[in-house]
Amino acid sequence: MTKPRTAAIQYAHDHRPQFLNELNEFASIPSVSTEPANKEDVQRAAEWLANHLKDLGMENIQIFSTARHPIVYGDYLKAGANAPVALIYGHFDVQPAEPLELWHSDPFAPQMRGENLYARGTTDMKGQIIAILAAIEAIKQTSGLPINFKFIFEGEEEIGSPNLTNFIPEHKELLASDFAVNPDTGMIDLDLPTITYGLRGLAYFELRVTGPDHDLHSGQFGGEIHNPAQALCELIAGMHDEQHRVTLPGFYDKVRSLSAEERLSLSQLPGVDEATVLKHTGAPALYGEAGYSPIERSSARPTLEVNGLLSGYTGSGSKTVLPAWAMAKISMRLVPDQDPKMVEQQLRAYMQAHAPNTIRWEIIDLQGGSASISDRNSPAVKAMVKAFDTVWGKPTIFRREGGSVPVVAQFQQHLKIETVNTGFSLPDDNMHGPNEKLHIPTWHKGIDSLIHFFYNIADAQ
Repeated sequence: MTKPRTAAIQYAHDHRPQFLNELNEFASIPSVSTEPANKEDVQRAAEWLANHLKDLGMENIQIFSTARHPIVYGDYLKAGANAPVALIYGHFDVQPAEPLELWHSDPFAPQMRGENLYARGTTDMKGQIIAILAAIEAIKQTSGLPINFKFIFEGEEEIGSPNLTNFIPEHKELLASDFAVNPDTGMIDLDLPTITYGLRGLAYFELRVTGPDHDLHSGQFGGEIHNPAQALCELIAGMHDEQHRVTLPGFYDKVRSLSAEERLSLSQLPGVDEATVLKHTGAPALYGEAGYSPIERSSARPTLEVNGLLSGYTGSGSKTVLPAWAMAKISMRLVPDQDPKMVEQQLRAYMQAHAPNTIRWEIIDLQGGSASISDRNSPAVKAMVKAFDTVWGKPTIFRREGGSVPVVAQFQQHLKIETVNTGFSLPDDNMHGPNEKLHIPTWHKGIDSLIHFFYNIADAQ
């Protein structure tokens, strides 16, 4: 290694306790974006991040207010006009921690147990943000930054990035860069560095069904009034056929087919066999669209899932009620070239065709974002592959991922740049679930990889 790289890596190793303390502090902020009660906490997380960028010597730091949660911007453009500009993306909001009774420790009081740090947001994605900032600090404090940086951190990713959608095209000049880095994906396994080239989109709705104008006695009115809870279950059950295909009209019309080459490539990924999937999930058996493998179903095919159901009496004991209303949260993971707005029309068409006249219904559009396919052969991707080879000494795994990061498609559309999608979360990190964790030894190797990555970018010029 060159002397600057060696010095930066040594700095990172010497400052590991500091970086971990910073993550502990950051993860202690309950920045749950979906809960109105946590609005001030999301703002506090934005301010913490802005102050951290300032402490690192970054410049032009701004906190942009939006209709809901803020966006943090900063930059460092002193590497010279000919040096490439990296746009670093991240989100500082987190999912709700409920159900709290399933956590083994306070979700917002980070706790080390063995080699893992447990807290909400450690892996998704406050730990990933701190990893990038730690790598930048190590380089800046030893040899100086060899490339330019811009930063955009949002507080609404977990609710679909509604305000980032307009922010990016409205600030194209401010955000103009040569490539982007998104560390919000992850690794297939502990020892397999991974780059994600495909991300699914998202369409998320609340479906409300109403019947009588108030709750009724189920003995007096059951059998003559259509129960909204039953009607909703019937409608949801009809949204899949016997082959587990989604029945919304036209749902598959725009779905991009998988080539034989890509299907072969996906089948050869490690950790995608049935036994491994069942081990990670605890499910008794697999399920999904006929004619496709588990990895294809979860990363390259569209889906429709029920994320929540609510109706009637759910307290302890019994209450013989015929509820006045029922509600379901329904999301669709989308693939290229599906459009979230078109999917909303398909859901409405399904309801118009199948909802009985014994109920009333309403669809509320909550969030949406497009799918993306990134260039596996971009210079930035090649630089990351080389960095992984240096640190892990193993070939980089390329995969499609079932989750959604709408900003990647927005960068392609509005900034005309490709994104390196990577990260250091693991399949058993319980992302979005109870006891979310981050494997700290892997995280440290991730910081080292990012240091090499930024030097590789500079050396390629």
